[in-house]
Amino acid sequence: MRKTLYIFFAVLITMSMLLTACKPGATGAAPAAAADLPVLRVNFISYPDMLDPQKSSFMNEISHLRRIYEGLTILDDNLKVIPGAAETWEYNADATEVVYTLREGLVYSDGGILNAERFAYALKRNIDPATAGEYAYITDDVKGAVDWRSADLTTATEEQLQALKDAVAVQALTMDDQPCTGYDQPECRKIKIGLAQPAPYFDYIMGLWVIFPVREEIITADPETWWVSAAGHIGNGPFNLESLEQNERATLVPNPKYWGGQATYKLEHHYITDSAVAFEAYKNNELDIFPFGVEDLAAIENDPELNAQKHLFPGTCTFGAMFHHEKPPFDDPKVREAFAYAIDRDAWVADVLKGVGIPTLTWIPQGVPGHVDGETRWGYDIEKARQAIADSTYGSADKLPEISLTFSDNPRNRTRFEWLASKWSEAFGIEIKLNPVEPTTYSSLTKDRATAPQVYILGWCSDYPDPQNWMSTYWKTGAMAERFAFGNAELDALLAKADTTVDYDERIKLNQEAQDMLIGLIPTAIIWNQAESFLVKPWVKGIHQTAQDTDFPGSNNVLSITIEEH
Repeated sequence: MRKTLYIFFAVLITMSMLLTACKPGATGAAPAAAADLPVLRVNFISYPDMLDPQKSSFMNEISHLRRIYEGLTILDDNLKVIPGAAETWEYNADATEVVYTLREGLVYSDGGILNAERFAYALKRNIDPATAGEYAYITDDVKGAVDWRSADLTTATEEQLQALKDAVAVQALTMDDQPCTGYDQPECRKIKIGLAQPAPYFDYIMGLWVIFPVREEIITADPETWWVSAAGHIGNGPFNLESLEQNERATLVPNPKYWGGQATYKLEHHYITDSAVAFEAYKNNELDIFPFGVEDLAAIENDPELNAQKHLFPGTCTFGAMFHHEKPPFDDPKVREAFAYAIDRDAWVADVLKGVGIPTLTWIPQGVPGHVDGETRWGYDIEKARQAIADSTYGSADKLPEISLTFSDNPRNRTRFEWLASKWSEAFGIEIKLNPVEPTTYSSLTKDRATAPQVYILGWCSDYPDPQNWMSTYWKTGAMAERFAFGNAELDALLAKADTTVDYDERIKLNQEAQDMLIGLIPTAIIWNQAESFLVKPWVKGIHQTAQDTDFPGSNNVLSITIEEH
């Protein structure tokens, strides 16, 4: 969640006490010259709004970053945590401290030393209130993180801020446990992290983009725009960013310095915003992987060649209508109830998604621990919808303020949102205005409480397969739902209890209780679970597909992919 937030139709951890393993798909083969390599061309539709690891949050942004950088941990093909840049880690007896030990000889793509001090900088930068990153709260388990991250920069003195920073329990150490003195120490291979309380999912977090080791000197030289060009991205991942052409393409080539082996192909990210045009490009062999829309499904299934190239599999994304709790009329829970009751989820999936999705009334999707079957609240019921309006502070639908449905604009999305607006209009006898927005601008608008629209559709996809990522990461006060002004102290208390419970079964139960409370608060109208849908050319081989491959099949293990001659 990546994963993370996922733009609608814009393609928008048990605790390990000691762990070591090999990178899946590692080949150890000598790299070929980039110019001689085949190219894997993937359409991402929208150009990334942000490519700063400590500030990014959307799927297309994170996908780029995961190619260029790597965290302390990674996921294997079964979505279990295994070593990444860190070869081992070990917790203390009460799981309130963990020490990650980096692999010996790690370097950046330009050959520069990559040590623990670099990771310590990235982690602290994520917490730093001056960074104001979208995912800053996700490292709140670090002792001292909440106090520093929550500091008021307009009133705190430099001395106070420095004291808060110094209290954050993150320390880079040499192999003989001495404090590191800089970025040029290859023996600086340990990062010790103190935790405010046990956090059984913490190893997952240490694999997220917020820990990616960006170079301090690059950011310092150009704090605001360092990330907009390929030259700023000196990474430690399987690929190097060779070029970045706004709204056109990003070109990535294998990183010959990557510890885990060499990719055997170049990678191009394309940004064809009109999916109908992208479909034609795929059929003309101008793309190798294409996230097809539901409008394409019939044509694909009626073409034996295309149907054989179809990858359709359950994903880990939930979508809903997000209501801004500070923008009338959705500051009234009864109005939120009404609009939730007025969504025919079965018809949406059948008529709009053409069956490529699963209607749902629950937040945590099937296949993720914590999912519960049998939820019925806020299911389609026009009479209840109208009664909820009557019970609201407005009393009747004709007294509601103007309502605009904002969406990421492309020709196909216009048709989809016309459908939803018409259904709400029919239910309440009022006009629902459509507000189409350019895709990258849409992404930017929805990230900020001040600019987030009145009502819009957005989804959440797993960053890691643990219910904590579905509940606290999104719904705790100050987390992702802050974008539309949601927060609830009672829910926060239950989530805090769940997050610090080491017993796995009890932790799952507490998250289920929290989800039950959440749904009752009607912060959003939950609508459907995404089915991932891609076309993949037959010459693309070695795909190890997982439920979290929301950007393209095999993206969790890019080194296993090969491109045959064609």
